[in-house]
Amino acid sequence: MIDPQSAGLPSWAQVGEKRLAHIERVTSLLRAWSAAMRLVPDEARAWIDAGIWHDALRDAPGDELREITADRTSPEGLLHGPAAAIRLAADGEERRDVLDAIHFHTIGSGEWKQTGRALYMADYLEPGRKFLHEDRNFLASQVPHNFDGVFRQVVRFRLDWSVREGNHIYPETVALWNSLR
Repeated sequence: MIDPQSAGLPSWAQVGEKRLAHIERVTSLLRAWSAAMRLVPDEARAWIDAGIWHDALRDAPGDELREITADRTSPEGLLHGPAAAIRLAADGEERRDVLDAIHFHTIGSGEWKQTGRALYMADYLEPGRKFLHEDRNFLASQVPHNFDGVFRQVVRFRLDWSVREGNHIYPETVALWNSLR
């Protein structure tokens, strides 16, 4: 594990070098998009904080994540977001958009505002992922110009992949799909 505070992560974060590189790529996209879209400073800060913190517990042991979340049934891979949101709230984080973005970043939420949607896209579009490289790079370049259109496409890609792979579709994911206009 690396020193989490050197990356702006909370002291309780558990991330290895590969995870930190992913976090940095996600955050880099969010910084670039927020600058290109000329977001007000508070909103830009929310996007960047969500990017930095979204995987703060991704490398934590499953037992620890279950203890934090009190969730005994969800797959371990879905617990790091809720656990990080719980820890952040306990540390005093009050921005609901940031907490919800982090909590639901793996499955989505129909209740999201821009922060959650931006994190969901950045987590999927970050250039370190090995699939659909050209398509994802193109979509990432279009976010500042067509935020809602790119978001719809990312949701489609992620939902299509889940269906194709026979993965469980969570109610939050369905609500996200149904929230698209």
